[in-house]
Amino acid sequence: MSSEGRVWVVPPALRASLAERYGPVYAGEEADRRILALGAFATCGDQVTARALELGHPPLVGVVDYKTRRNEPIPRDRFRELGARRTVRVANPAGTLTERLRSAVRQIVSDGGGLVEVDGEEDLAALALVESLPAGATVIYGIPGEGVSFVRVDAVTKAHVHDLIAQMELRRSERGD
Repeated sequence: MSSEGRVWVVPPALRASLAERYGPVYAGEEADRRILALGAFATCGDQVTARALELGHPPLVGVVDYKTRRNEPIPRDRFRELGARRTVRVANPAGTLTERLRSAVRQIVSDGGGLVEVDGEEDLAALALVESLPAGATVIYGIPGEGVSFVRVDAVTKAHVHDLIAQMELRRSERGD
């Protein structure tokens, strides 16, 4: 199986672990204050990426799928500033983490940042961001109805992500995604 055709699928037994909070969660002005205080960081999700840009503090990498759980439309032009650096488009079906998404995140981090547009679902891209970002960076992602989770990248979080991915079911993509 070629590496690009690999897909990691979340088995039912792993869903609870993936839903756990791996960093503090903040909302409202406190979340904004903490976003503004970040050094190197990446965002996973449309709302949190848009909010960082609105605050004038763009992430190194933003991963979006132009959908929200609240079904609020997100205009593509809200991400123009981040996409101007570089934009990569990749397919990633719901409940999966494709090698193409992992590769796209690694590449955009090494190229100095930009926007990853996901056709499908971007939720598991937070794992790829933790894998790819240097120690000391932060990955933030939105938790609908609660706020923003802040995960500091270090050896422990990288090992944890590696363990989570190892527990997923490895399959070959039918479409080559």
